[in-house]
Amino acid sequence: MESVGNILGDKGAQVYKVGPGTTVLHAVQQMCAMRVGAVLVCDGTACTGIFTERDLMTRVILNGLDPTTTQVTEVMTADIACVQPATPASEAMAIMTERRCRHLPVVEEGEIVGVISIGDLVRWDSRNQAFELRMLTDYIHGKYPG
Repeated sequence: MESVGNILGDKGAQVYKVGPGTTVLHAVQQMCAMRVGAVLVCDGTACTGIFTERDLMTRVILNGLDPTTTQVTEVMTADIACVQPATPASEAMAIMTERRCRHLPVVEEGEIVGVISIGDLVRWDSRNQAFELRMLTDYIHGKYPG
Protein backbone atom coordinates (compact mmCIF):
# COMPACT_ATOMS: atom_id res chain seq x y z
CA MET A 1 0.00 0.00 0.00
CA GLU A 2 1.32 3.40 -0.94
CA SER A 3 2.07 5.98 1.69
CA VAL A 4 1.71 9.73 1.73
CA GLY A 5 5.51 9.89 1.49
CA ASN A 6 5.40 7.98 -1.82
CA ILE A 7 2.87 10.45 -3.19
CA LEU A 8 5.05 13.37 -2.08
CA GLY A 9 8.00 11.71 -3.78
CA ASP A 10 6.05 11.70 -7.05
CA LYS A 11 4.58 15.19 -6.90
CA GLY A 12 7.33 16.99 -5.02
CA ALA A 13 7.46 18.38 -1.53
CA GLN A 14 7.07 22.08 -2.30
CA VAL A 15 5.32 23.86 0.57
CA TYR A 16 3.69 27.21 -0.11
CA LYS A 17 3.50 29.53 2.89
CA VAL A 18 2.49 33.05 3.78
CA GLY A 19 3.13 35.02 6.95
CA PRO A 20 0.42 35.74 9.51
CA GLY A 21 0.30 39.44 8.56
CA THR A 22 -0.31 38.71 4.88
CA THR A 23 -3.48 40.20 3.45
CA VAL A 24 -6.06 37.96 1.89
CA LEU A 25 -5.53 39.68 -1.46
CA HIS A 26 -1.79 38.99 -1.41
CA ALA A 27 -2.36 35.36 -0.38
CA VAL A 28 -4.86 34.87 -3.20
CA GLN A 29 -2.44 36.45 -5.69
CA GLN A 30 0.25 34.00 -4.56
CA MET A 31 -2.13 31.04 -4.74
CA CYS A 32 -3.12 31.99 -8.28
CA ALA A 33 0.50 32.51 -9.35
CA MET A 34 1.48 29.11 -7.91
CA ARG A 35 -1.72 27.45 -9.14
CA VAL A 36 -2.59 26.01 -5.71
CA GLY A 37 -5.78 25.99 -3.68
CA ALA A 38 -4.21 26.63 -0.28
CA VAL A 39 -1.23 28.11 1.53
CA LEU A 40 0.00 27.39 5.01
CA VAL A 41 0.08 30.34 7.41
CA CYS A 42 3.43 30.23 9.18
CA ASP A 43 5.40 32.48 11.49
CA GLY A 44 8.92 31.25 10.88
CA THR A 45 8.80 27.48 11.19
CA ALA A 46 5.65 27.41 13.32
CA CYS A 47 2.49 27.01 11.24
CA THR A 48 -0.70 28.23 12.83
CA GLY A 49 -3.20 27.43 10.10
CA ILE A 50 -4.06 27.08 6.45
CA PHE A 51 -5.77 29.55 4.15
CA THR A 52 -7.82 27.91 1.42
CA GLU A 53 -10.15 28.79 -1.44
CA ARG A 54 -13.01 27.69 0.79
CA ASP A 55 -11.89 30.14 3.52
CA LEU A 56 -11.88 32.90 0.91
CA MET A 57 -15.42 32.11 -0.17
CA THR A 58 -17.06 31.43 3.19
CA ARG A 59 -15.17 33.77 5.52
CA VAL A 60 -14.20 36.68 3.30
CA ILE A 61 -16.61 37.01 0.36
CA LEU A 62 -19.80 35.91 2.14
CA ASN A 63 -19.00 38.13 5.13
CA GLY A 64 -18.26 41.14 2.94
CA LEU A 65 -14.71 41.57 4.25
CA ASP A 66 -12.19 43.67 2.35
CA PRO A 67 -9.44 41.36 1.03
CA THR A 68 -7.01 44.28 0.82
CA THR A 69 -7.10 44.87 4.58
CA THR A 70 -8.16 41.52 6.05
CA GLN A 71 -5.24 39.40 7.23
CA VAL A 72 -5.17 35.67 6.60
CA THR A 73 -4.95 34.97 10.34
CA GLU A 74 -8.43 36.47 10.73
CA VAL A 75 -10.03 34.05 8.25
CA MET A 76 -7.76 30.98 8.05
CA THR A 77 -8.61 27.50 9.26
CA ALA A 78 -6.68 27.05 12.49
CA ASP A 79 -7.67 23.49 13.31
CA ILE A 80 -5.72 21.56 10.70
CA ALA A 81 -5.37 17.83 10.43
CA CYS A 82 -1.85 16.63 9.61
CA VAL A 83 -0.43 13.29 8.49
CA GLN A 84 3.01 11.71 8.51
CA PRO A 85 4.91 10.43 5.46
CA ALA A 86 4.27 6.83 6.63
CA THR A 87 0.49 7.37 6.70
CA PRO A 88 -1.21 5.11 4.15
CA ALA A 89 -2.74 7.07 1.27
CA SER A 90 -6.12 5.45 1.92
CA GLU A 91 -6.04 6.73 5.52
CA ALA A 92 -5.21 10.27 4.32
CA MET A 93 -8.18 10.06 1.95
CA ALA A 94 -10.42 8.93 4.83
CA ILE A 95 -9.24 11.87 6.98
CA MET A 96 -10.01 14.32 4.19
CA THR A 97 -13.43 12.79 3.67
CA GLU A 98 -14.30 12.80 7.37
CA ARG A 99 -12.99 16.31 8.06
CA ARG A 100 -14.23 17.71 4.73
CA CYS A 101 -10.88 19.25 3.89
CA ARG A 102 -8.94 19.27 0.65
CA HIS A 103 -5.37 19.70 1.89
CA LEU A 104 -3.26 17.92 4.50
CA PRO A 105 0.14 19.11 5.69
CA VAL A 106 2.64 16.27 5.96
CA VAL A 107 4.69 16.49 9.15
CA GLU A 108 7.79 14.54 10.12
CA GLU A 109 9.48 15.08 13.48
CA GLY A 110 7.66 18.38 13.94
CA GLU A 111 8.68 19.76 10.52
CA ILE A 112 6.32 20.26 7.59
CA VAL A 113 7.78 18.26 4.72
CA GLY A 114 4.98 18.74 2.20
CA VAL A 115 1.27 19.15 1.57
CA ILE A 116 -0.98 16.70 -0.22
CA SER A 117 -4.29 17.60 -1.79
CA ILE A 118 -7.39 15.62 -2.58
CA GLY A 119 -6.32 15.89 -6.22
CA ASP A 120 -3.04 14.13 -5.41
CA LEU A 121 -4.95 11.30 -3.72
CA VAL A 122 -7.48 10.99 -6.54
CA ARG A 123 -4.59 10.75 -9.03
CA TRP A 124 -2.98 8.05 -6.86
CA ASP A 125 -6.25 6.12 -6.62
CA SER A 126 -6.91 6.42 -10.35
CA ARG A 127 -3.45 5.07 -11.21
CA ASN A 128 -3.92 2.14 -8.83
CA GLN A 129 -7.31 1.30 -10.35
CA ALA A 130 -5.92 1.51 -13.89
CA PHE A 131 -3.09 -0.85 -12.93
CA GLU A 132 -5.47 -3.34 -11.30
CA LEU A 133 -7.79 -3.20 -14.31
CA ARG A 134 -4.89 -3.86 -16.68
CA MET A 135 -3.70 -6.82 -14.57
CA LEU A 136 -7.20 -8.32 -14.42
CA THR A 137 -7.68 -7.84 -18.17
CA ASP A 138 -4.34 -9.53 -18.86
CA TYR A 139 -5.33 -12.40 -16.56
CA ILE A 140 -8.70 -12.87 -18.30
CA HIS A 141 -7.04 -12.86 -21.72
CA GLY A 142 -4.41 -15.37 -20.64
CA LYS A 143 -1.51 -12.92 -20.67
CA TYR A 144 -0.91 -13.30 -16.97
CA PRO A 145 2.39 -15.11 -16.30
CA GLY A 146 1.83 -18.02 -14.01
